[in-house]
Amino acid sequence: MPARASMNRTGRSKLSPPDFLSPRALARANEVRLARAQLKREVAAGRIALARVLAGPPSCAQTAKVRELLLVVPRIGPARADRVLARCRIAYAKTVGGLSDRQRAELVALLGR
Repeated sequence: MPARASMNRTGRSKLSPPDFLSPRALARANEVRLARAQLKREVAAGRIALARVLAGPPSCAQTAKVRELLLVVPRIGPARADRVLARCRIAYAKTVGGLSDRQRAELVALLGR
């Protein structure tokens, strides 16, 4: 009997999109993912400063997790990213769009050093 690990509770494959998502919504989600991946590559290469991205985030970065973006910065690993988040009092799963003005300002100041 084959394993059911690839099926969710409704019996559909976990890899197939839900029926309620339109092709347009799926295309938009793919555009956002591609734009976010490009942004992360540019931050990792040093062409764009993360502080600049956080100060005025593009639409593709609004739903990105702050920790996820911190981890692409050279010389910032998981431990340092967690320390930065704790110092700025930012939750582990906070998105860039969900940052308060205080959190955004503290993070930009800390990364701008």
